[in-house]
Amino acid sequence: MIGKRVTGWIVAVAIAICGAVSGIGVALADGPRPWEMYFQAPISPIAERFHEFHGFLLVLITLITLFVLGLLVYVIVKFRASVHPVPTKTTHNTLIEVLWTVIPVLILVVMAVPSFKLLYYVDRAPDAKMTLKVTAHQWYWSYEYPDNGNFTFDANHIQDADLKPGQLRLYAVDNHVVLPVNTKVRVLVTSGDVMHSWFVPPAGVQTYAVPGRLNETWIEIDQEGTFYGSCNQICGINHGFMPIEIEAVSNAKFQQWVAAAQKKFARVDGEPAVRVAAGATAQ
Repeated sequence: MIGKRVTGWIVAVAIAICGAVSGIGVALADGPRPWEMYFQAPISPIAERFHEFHGFLLVLITLITLFVLGLLVYVIVKFRASVHPVPTKTTHNTLIEVLWTVIPVLILVVMAVPSFKLLYYVDRAPDAKMTLKVTAHQWYWSYEYPDNGNFTFDANHIQDADLKPGQLRLYAVDNHVVLPVNTKVRVLVTSGDVMHSWFVPPAGVQTYAVPGRLNETWIEIDQEGTFYGSCNQICGINHGFMPIEIEAVSNAKFQQWVAAAQKKFARVDGEPAVRVAAGATAQ
C-alpha cells in the first residue's frame, strides 16, 4: 500500500512538473514570470531555431551523460576489489586513445555545424522591410526610425512609484518600441558610452552595443502583444534599470502609431518628421 502511494505521488509530481513547464512557455510569451523553468515562448523565427538547437543539444548531452554513467557503473562493478583484487596495469592502449580523441572531435563537429548555420541566419537581414536603430546609454535606450520619418525618442524605465496597473516592475518604460508583426526589421545597435547588450529573450535576439561600432541583427515578430527584454551586459551601477519594451501591432496600427510618433518625437536631423515621412513607412 505504501509503495503504491509513493508511486502515485511520484507520478502526480511528474505530471504537475510537465504541465507547469509546458504551460510556462505560453504564459511567458509577454514577459518573465516567477518560478520560470524554461525559455519564454518563441515569437520569431530566430527564437524558434534557438529552441530547436537547444533541444538537439539537450538530447546529445543526455546521451553523452548516460554513456559516461554507463562506463562508470561498468568499472565500479567489474573492477571492484572483491572480484578484482589485483589491479590491471594495462597502459597506452592505442585503440582507446584514438577513440577518446576522435569521438569528442566528431561530437564537436556535429554541434558546430548547426551552431554556425544559426549564427549566420541571425547575422544579416538582406530583405528587411524597415530599420530600427538602437543606441545604448548609461542608463537608457534611444531609438530611431530612419524609414518612417527619421524620428527618435528615449526609453527610460518607470520608477516603482509611477507604475500603472498592468505595468511590469523594472520592465515597463515611458516610451516603448512599436513594430509591425510579420515584418522583417533590421536592427542596428550601438552605444554612446560603454558596452551594453540589447537582449529580447522571446525574440531570440541579443546584440552587443559597442561604442564606435554598429552591430546588426534582425527581428520578425509573428504575433501581436507586448514583449520585454533588458540589457544583460553589466554596464555600471544602474545596469538593472535598462529594460526593453516592444509592442508588436498590425501594420494598420503601426501606421497610425507612426503618424502620431512623427508629431510627438523629434526628428534626428532637426527637421519636422511629418514633412518628409510621406511614402517612407514600412510596407
